[in-house]
Amino acid sequence: MKNKAMEVRLADELLDFLQTRRTLHLSTLDQDGHPYASYAPFAIGDDCFYVLLSDIAIHGVNLRNDPKAAVLVVQDESESQTIFARVRVNYQVSAEHIPFESGEAYDAGIQALFDKQGERIHNLSKMTDFNLFKLTPLGGRYVKDFGRAYTIAGHSLTGESIEHLSDGHKPRAGASAL
Repeated sequence: MKNKAMEVRLADELLDFLQTRRTLHLSTLDQDGHPYASYAPFAIGDDCFYVLLSDIAIHGVNLRNDPKAAVLVVQDESESQTIFARVRVNYQVSAEHIPFESGEAYDAGIQALFDKQGERIHNLSKMTDFNLFKLTPLGGRYVKDFGRAYTIAGHSLTGESIEHLSDGHKPRAGASAL
């Protein structure tokens, strides 16, 4: 029971952290399978991320051609006590293009983005080169500090379980302190 209570607390903490961020880092694959890193404003809805990306943007084209991607949401450097242990969560995701013609599904994603990002979303969503993507987590990792890293198992933002990684850093044999 104690572990389940801890998982619920971590899940709530993780969602709170995500709600305080406005952008995510996005890694997509180009047509040759090479990674491409970028960022995008996001919103949360339906236990996933929504992003609105232009066909002019490389990451938008990449997601239309290959749904495999990775997402990183990270604490701002100015908020961190140590640069080596910024709070962060990363996910492997599967991207689904939600066409304008899909009606309610499109409207729900745009509304989530509008609620988080403001009026500009309505203007961009009216442009034919902007596409809505739903990024569904396939699992990930939540890192809060040194020795406080957790595996997120499952296909949601908080997964079906969040488990502490118990195999931590190990000193290098023969290494001397500077």
